[in-house]
Amino acid sequence: MKIIIKTFSKLSLDELYQVLQLRSEVFVVEQDCVYQDIDGKDQKAVHVLGFKNDKLIAYTRCFDKGVYFEEASIGRVIVKENQRKFNHGHEILKASIEVIESRFKTTKIKISAQQYLIKFYESHRFQQIGEGYLEDGIPHVAMIKV
Repeated sequence: MKIIIKTFSKLSLDELYQVLQLRSEVFVVEQDCVYQDIDGKDQKAVHVLGFKNDKLIAYTRCFDKGVYFEEASIGRVIVKENQRKFNHGHEILKASIEVIESRFKTTKIKISAQQYLIKFYESHRFQQIGEGYLEDGIPHVAMIKV
C-alpha cells in the first residue's frame, strides 16, 4: 500500500471523490448508518490516504489538538472491506500516529473508537477512558494514547 499525506487544499478532485466514496461505502452503506459525514472538518484535517493500484483502500483524517478534541485526534479510520485481511488498518493507523507526532509535535492522541475495534486500537497503545456511548447509533468508546 502506498501512503500519501495531504492537507485538504492539496487533495485532487479525484482523491477527494475517492475519500468521500470510500467513507460512504463503509460508514453509510456497510454499517447501515445514516449520519452527516461531510461535517465541515475535512478542511482542518491532514488526510492520510492509502492506495493500491491507484485506488483508495484505506484512509484517516488527523487533527491538531483543539480542533476536534482538546488532544490531537485521528478519525474516519477506514479500510475497504475486501482489503481488511491484509492488515492495512495497522499500516494506515501507524502512519496517522506518525503524522500527528511529526506535524503536531505531540504523542497524546484521543479517538472515538467503535467498540468492536478496542483490541485493534489497544495494539497501538490506545487505552479506553470512560464509559461506552452511542455515536450515530453505533457503540463507541473514547480512547487515548499518551
